[in-house]
Amino acid sequence: MSAAPVRSPTLRPHRMKKEESFLGKLGGTLARKKKAKEVSDLQEEGKNAINAPMNPSAVDIHPEDTLLEENEERTMIDPNSKEDPKFKELIKVLIDWINDVLVEERIIVKQLEEDLYDGQVLQKLLEKLADRKLNVAEVTQSEIGQKQKLQTVLEAVHDLLRPHGWTIKWNVDSIHGKNLISILHLLVALAMHFRAPIRLPEHVAVQVVVVRKREGLLQTTHVSEELTTTTDCFPHLCCWKGSDSDFSPQTERDAFDTLFDHAPDKLSVVKKSLITFVNKHLNKLNLEVTELETQFADGVYLVLLMGLLEDYFVPLHNFYLTPESFDQKVHNVSFAFELMQDGGLKKPKARPEDVVNLDLKSTLRVLYNLFTKYKNVE
Repeated sequence: MSAAPVRSPTLRPHRMKKEESFLGKLGGTLARKKKAKEVSDLQEEGKNAINAPMNPSAVDIHPEDTLLEENEERTMIDPNSKEDPKFKELIKVLIDWINDVLVEERIIVKQLEEDLYDGQVLQKLLEKLADRKLNVAEVTQSEIGQKQKLQTVLEAVHDLLRPHGWTIKWNVDSIHGKNLISILHLLVALAMHFRAPIRLPEHVAVQVVVVRKREGLLQTTHVSEELTTTTDCFPHLCCWKGSDSDFSPQTERDAFDTLFDHAPDKLSVVKKSLITFVNKHLNKLNLEVTELETQFADGVYLVLLMGLLEDYFVPLHNFYLTPESFDQKVHNVSFAFELMQDGGLKKPKARPEDVVNLDLKSTLRVLYNLFTKYKNVE
């Protein structure tokens, strides 16, 4: 019996070698791609570390924030900044202020992003603050209608703010997109322009995460965004001291801040002294003041008082005898301030908007300036 023929050992090993060669090349390609990706990731991590040295931790990005077009960017507040006590206080102060202004409208704001994005609350707020009616639809459900209303409201806001040098840090898309940073910038600007009777926390800044899409990839950087700086101060006034008929200069600290903060019990004495002073002159026109903050708010009594103190008649065409709008009241107070300067007084430290907004401290500051110069005038 002949031995079985020996098969060639070269064929199968040749196929295996060929397969191994293919897999080896594939493995090598995958390894190179993996290594390149690791290098790319490492470079990106290094770039982020440079751009955000104070914020090295990863930030959770919501799925909706990844739906960006090429070169589009989106911003969000770093979660750690949202826990900052000053940031929380700023939001609370602004919400309380809006609710106080709109109390007669029976509007209650609970969350700024959700309640202000469609323009409805912003419309009512601006109408109340500026004492004017906007020509917009009352209720809009569609996105197009909401943006149209928002555009009208923001244009009215810009018309008020731009002449005073405000930098506009918001737009229709950012407000409608519920961007809290934009909404806060807008509200802070309105509160300061209209001299809202609130105290904004100073030096509030937040870390903002900026997400950009470039070449199909999301890139994140961190920037610091300043929301408030410092509140206006009113130096060079005098501190209250002594009797109800004497103001004595002591320091540059504002007299009425000191009164309100440390001696509220003396506030009624100060008010009584100033009321006595103004009525001594206004009574000549059969006018009488009982509430300083409200009765001087439209500027009429201030203008008439200046005419009486300086002994001249103020032409009625120079001011509004029965002002109806916020702007007309501001005009009157501003005109009274001009008369004060013509009479030799320094420009009042308070702004006309302060007086119009029923800010008692501001009204006291203005009347105090008159008192110091004219207290002996008969």
